[in-house]
Amino acid sequence: MIALAAFRLAAYVRSHRVYQALLLMLAMQAVIHGSRAPRGEEATVLTDGGVLIIPVLAWTARSLLDTEPDRQREMSAVQVGGRGREVAAGLLAAFAACAVLAALALGWAMLLGITGSPSSGVLGAALLLYALSALAGTALGALTSRAVLPSPAVSIMTLLFGFIAMLLVSATSLYWLTVPLLRWMKAANSGDLVAQFPQLASISLAWCVVGLGAYVWVRRRV
Repeated sequence: MIALAAFRLAAYVRSHRVYQALLLMLAMQAVIHGSRAPRGEEATVLTDGGVLIIPVLAWTARSLLDTEPDRQREMSAVQVGGRGREVAAGLLAAFAACAVLAALALGWAMLLGITGSPSSGVLGAALLLYALSALAGTALGALTSRAVLPSPAVSIMTLLFGFIAMLLVSATSLYWLTVPLLRWMKAANSGDLVAQFPQLASISLAWCVVGLGAYVWVRRRV
């Protein structure tokens, strides 16, 4: 399974699709961190960046999972001993790619986005938030991949509307039904990021688990 995940990562890089996501990520970071934020705004800057990269990470996961042709994917399932292992290898490769981009985004924010140094609590929360962003991007990208949504147009529109739906729902009292993106941003703006982190992280992780579980359930039947 690990070998198949590495093979898919290598294929993603060789196909040059990785550069699409990388350039989009760099362009977004240049806009978000066009100027350094003043001291005291570290939590806000890091949180906003972690939230806004999710659609780019979802695009990355979707693109990686779509790199392998359908017939090759079926052959991979046979070679690794079943569809379950093949699905797990794909998700592992997608998460690895998302994690690398998320780490680059966090590094950019730390070096060029803030003036002061964040507290240890804020830094720890930011690290885990970017990890959750990578996981959420993996789930959203997997649910909109070709194996689930064969039409490219429907897939792309679903990915975009899925992220917009996250934003809209997270602004309501039903924010616990999705990744509470706006709640993350509001907590950072009000200085409550560390205090509210356990609750927001639990909700975010639960959505990711449900999303990945739904993808695995669908893939085991197609």
